[in-house]
Amino acid sequence: MVIVLVVLVVVVLAVVVALAARAGARPSTRLAWRTPGLVPPISHDLQDRVRELCSERKKIHAIKLVREETGLGLKEAKDVVDALEAGRPVPVDVPGEPSARRLDLASRVRQLKADGRTEQAIFLVRGETGMTQDEAETFVDAL
Repeated sequence: MVIVLVVLVVVVLAVVVALAARAGARPSTRLAWRTPGLVPPISHDLQDRVRELCSERKKIHAIKLVREETGLGLKEAKDVVDALEAGRPVPVDVPGEPSARRLDLASRVRQLKADGRTEQAIFLVRGETGMTQDEAETFVDAL
């Protein structure tokens, strides 16, 4: 009887984990900048420090700094550092002005929809809320 109960508990836990994984649940981690293709605003101070590190041939340190300050992934941080090193523009975070980073989820979804990026808007909603595909699609369509 005890063995049957233990097996039943294990099966129930396995089903719960499988359903959570299927629904797109993730471990709770720090949500960084998650909108693919959009770079978070970078302060002038951070840009200056990155350029200084690049001029000192410390590009790896510059990438680490960008990752720490913005929460970007490795590839995105490298792209930002490469852009700054090459003199290309990156979004600037101006104190007092609303930045894309501070926009609520609905505003970011509206921006993506306006740009014709509905699938990315759905992905964003799923990633930040844990909604199912159908729930996220309904949310995005309602905006």
